[in-house]
Amino acid sequence: MADSPVSTKNIYPYYAKSNVDKAGKDTATKGQLGKDEFLKILMTQLKNQDPTDPLKDKEFIAQMAQFTSVEQLSNMTSELKLMRQSLGIASSLIGKEVQWSIPSTKTNEEPKIGTGVVESIIMKEGSQYALIKDEQVNLDSILRISNPVPEAVKE
Repeated sequence: MADSPVSTKNIYPYYAKSNVDKAGKDTATKGQLGKDEFLKILMTQLKNQDPTDPLKDKEFIAQMAQFTSVEQLSNMTSELKLMRQSLGIASSLIGKEVQWSIPSTKTNEEPKIGTGVVESIIMKEGSQYALIKDEQVNLDSILRISNPVPEAVKE
């Protein structure tokens, strides 16, 4: 069988190290497999499978179910990200008093808490930030949102 023209170096689970190293060279998505990459792997596996031992029906159905799950999870993640970063929802924070966590620079120190009124919302590098007293606070670090107490009540 050593002279067999069928190679096992590109059939799961015997992927050749050189093939694995070539996969995912794009630095933006390096180390991440999406639905397109999963489909390419599946199609390559089907093209290069051993004709004397093709995929069993159960294995093929299981892989197709995995592909469907990967696609649905990918779509759900995208929708959740869009919902979380909806500018309409974030803009409702303008004029509200917020409390946020300021991470400590020292290892065993508790995070500090900041408080202030949101002046505007900023989109930067795919994330939303609240502008509070010239400080940009990531919306993910906000702990509490409330209506500001009027000055007459404070006195």
